[in-house]
Amino acid sequence: MDVTVKSRYLGNLRVESTHLQSGNKIITDAPVDNRGKGEAFSPTDLLATSLGSCITTIMGIKAMDNGIDIEGTEVEITKIMASDPRRVAEVVVKFFFPDKGYSEEDKKLIESVAGISPVPLSLSTNLKQTIHFHW
Repeated sequence: MDVTVKSRYLGNLRVESTHLQSGNKIITDAPVDNRGKGEAFSPTDLLATSLGSCITTIMGIKAMDNGIDIEGTEVEITKIMASDPRRVAEVVVKFFFPDKGYSEEDKKLIESVAGISPVPLSLSTNLKQTIHFHW
C-alpha cells in the first residue's frame, strides 16, 4: 500500500503535509479558539472542506456523464464546532448553481448524488451534514 500523504510537525501548532503523487503541499494551523494563530486551514476546516469538495466532485461527475454543465457552481461551507468533547458537530454546505436553465430532472439528478460520495459516507453519523441547493 502506497503512502498518500507525508506530514511534518513544524512547531507552534503547525503541520506541513505533502501529497506524494503531486508534490502539492498544505499547511494547517490550530484555530485561534484552540491556542493557534489561525493563519491557515485548521484540520477541522479541512474536514469541512473535504465534505464540500467531495460532494461537488461527485455532482460534477454525474453532471458530466449526463451532459449537464455545472461549471461555475459556488459552494459555501460552514463548520459548526461543539465542545465536551471538542469536535465538528455540523457542516452546512450551500451550493449556488449558475443560471443555466436547468430542468427539474437535471436538478433532481445532481441533487441525488450529494450524500453518496466517499467523504459523506465515511464520516460519523454523529456529524450532522446539512446540504442546501440554490438553483
